[in-house]
Amino acid sequence: RRKLRSDVAAAFPNLSAEQLAEFIPNKEELNVIKIYSHKGEAVTVYMNHRNPILFEVEKTLYPTVYTLWVYPDLLPAFSTWPPVLQKLAGGADLMLPGVAVPPSGLPGVERGALCAVTLLGNRAPVAVGVATMSTEEMLAAGMKGKGFAVLHTYLDHLWEYGDKSYPPTLAPLVPDPAGKESAGHEEEQEGKEPVTSSSPDPVKHVAISDLSLKETDSCAELMGKEELHESRAAEPAEDASPEEQQEAEDTRTPQEQMDALFNQCFFHALKCKVKKSELPLLTSTFLRSHMFSCCPAGQQLDIKKSSYKKFSKFLQCMQQQKILQVKELNKGVESIVEVDWKHPDIKAFAVPEGFSSASAAQDSKSEDREQVYHAPEIIPLYGVSTKMVPLFQESGHRKGSVLSSSEVRNIIINYVKANELVDETNKNFVKVNPILCDCLLDKSEQDEISHLKWDELLSRCLERLQPLHQVTFFGQEPVVRKGNIEPIDITLAQRSSNKKVTIIKNLELYGLDPQCVANILQQKVQASATISPTPGAKDRVQVQIQGNQIHHLAKMLLEEYQLPRKYIQGLEKAPKLGRKK
Repeated sequence: RRKLRSDVAAAFPNLSAEQLAEFIPNKEELNVIKIYSHKGEAVTVYMNHRNPILFEVEKTLYPTVYTLWVYPDLLPAFSTWPPVLQKLAGGADLMLPGVAVPPSGLPGVERGALCAVTLLGNRAPVAVGVATMSTEEMLAAGMKGKGFAVLHTYLDHLWEYGDKSYPPTLAPLVPDPAGKESAGHEEEQEGKEPVTSSSPDPVKHVAISDLSLKETDSCAELMGKEELHESRAAEPAEDASPEEQQEAEDTRTPQEQMDALFNQCFFHALKCKVKKSELPLLTSTFLRSHMFSCCPAGQQLDIKKSSYKKFSKFLQCMQQQKILQVKELNKGVESIVEVDWKHPDIKAFAVPEGFSSASAAQDSKSEDREQVYHAPEIIPLYGVSTKMVPLFQESGHRKGSVLSSSEVRNIIINYVKANELVDETNKNFVKVNPILCDCLLDKSEQDEISHLKWDELLSRCLERLQPLHQVTFFGQEPVVRKGNIEPIDITLAQRSSNKKVTIIKNLELYGLDPQCVANILQQKVQASATISPTPGAKDRVQVQIQGNQIHHLAKMLLEEYQLPRKYIQGLEKAPKLGRKK
């Protein structure tokens, strides 16, 4: 801890002694985590208060955005426009055309200097990067080319290690450049220093003074600067004829139209469809059963055609506006746990013509059934265990590396060929060398087995790797979990008076809402259906329905929901057709 404090003091000399003591406390818990980047680089992360505060790459310390929110002036900062944040979070570097040049000039930095990136109107940094050229070189290049190699951003995986909080709103030390642009140019031409004065253009003045992270939080970064200008331009035209308004709408790009459609269906669904009693509600169910039913005739919601690209990002944006709250109740499965129905945006939303609150509420159940359920894509994966490291290290993999079965197969084949282990007399067999012996053979077999068939070699290898699986839900990022995915478990139980009930478990793992499944089954078989906590499983519920309903359940899961049979357990207990009891 003492060495870390001295390293931090050397790396960031503008930290005072008090700030340093607060930053690296003496008594509070400080955790050190080692992770690997996508490039395979070892990264040391220092955690305090459950948030990453520093990360170290090749013996160089870098602050995280959590740290920079507490000490926003720790690094020289360069501003960019909100829409650029989405690109930076996606892995892009910051190009110089995306850097806003203030009237007072850019901060003076040298090539290789560590810098922070902020959004216009807010001093809270959203990215950390290294300058690829000095300030003089940037200006000499006409502000073209790559300006900063971005190492870490708000919304990236390192940020997700923390409490996933949002950037605070920190007022700029000086007015933002856009509001003073015309005045700044006049002052520069006169050779005078910029002075603070009100802009002659009230529209420009309001646009700058109101630019804060609240606009960023209300998805300005995704809507883009152009949409903000379009919305202002559209205000005076409210009294225009419907034909003129339609023409104005058609001038939007398809992406902007899809964003607007998602916003409309989102607020429509919250205002007319979702009830408080339904919470917590799976996000996939909200999209499929509520938002889809609010889509106007002739139009179709497609998250891939929007600027959000993923439904989870859209909901994250709405959460920033404090309209709703989303939590991960089960690993990789998000649910809406709270909705603020008093939010001004929900109250102000007007239901489009052709819809009404009453009809929407009446039709919701019938439309729920008509929505298409998207079965998750499930891919088995394998993690390199400690015992198997010697076999995989030649191919550049280490403990914890995640591989698909085809990748494992190729690595084993290449290893055998590189070490010339194919039996010369019978190419169906592989000679067992010391590494294969230690990794794949039990102690009792090591003196007896000298050759293995190809199939046995590969199967033994897969058995000794750590089982993992990747689940990709519709509109969400892939999630990798340990172990094999649990199947949907269907069992029969005996209740009082010799009555049978059907119990269904693990529906949540496949993106199915247990309450929705219970409602549909109840309507189909006209029998009582309830949900209750699953014994021994935290945050999971099971569906219980009267009678042996496995036949109806199998038809729904296999034919309607298109779930593979291998992920459903207990279908053999269905009653025999034609047999009456």
